[in-house]
Amino acid sequence: VFSDVFNCLPVSALIDEKILCMHGGLSPELHSLQQIADLPRPCDVPDMGLMCDLLWSDPDLKTQGWADNERGVSFVFGADVVSNFLEQHDLDLLVRAHQVVEDGYEFFAGRRLVTLFSAPNYCGEFDNAGGMISVDENLMCSFQILKPSTRSARFAKPDEAPSTVTPPKSA
Repeated sequence: VFSDVFNCLPVSALIDEKILCMHGGLSPELHSLQQIADLPRPCDVPDMGLMCDLLWSDPDLKTQGWADNERGVSFVFGADVVSNFLEQHDLDLLVRAHQVVEDGYEFFAGRRLVTLFSAPNYCGEFDNAGGMISVDENLMCSFQILKPSTRSARFAKPDEAPSTVTPPKSA
């Protein structure tokens, strides 16, 4: 059922014509924002192409331009790609997810792209915080952080877990 719903969701969102949001990142095939609006929905995600890249590409500090992604799908792109894309489309910011980041959010390309990861303690294997972004009417962005639980709290046995019941007041 989740996959069926996912296949119907929008691939990206544009906030006030200035902030472009997507799950993954940019694509070497993306030349116009209208191309995103023209993507057919619902559909299965293809193994390559514009939709695949919007969902699975990643920024990379060591890359200039485009390179193959070590994940085996889509591409990685450099800060130069972000800057060129934003200037070409008169955008201020790219917001994406798709990568665990330790503090819940992480900037790239001179704060022109932000990776936002909302799941603290991802899959019980990471000690990452989760992050949420708020955008006000002036397009000012602020972040809320969901702190990770401690390792001891995550792995406590039920009888060792801290009590959440408030004890009665003593007389």
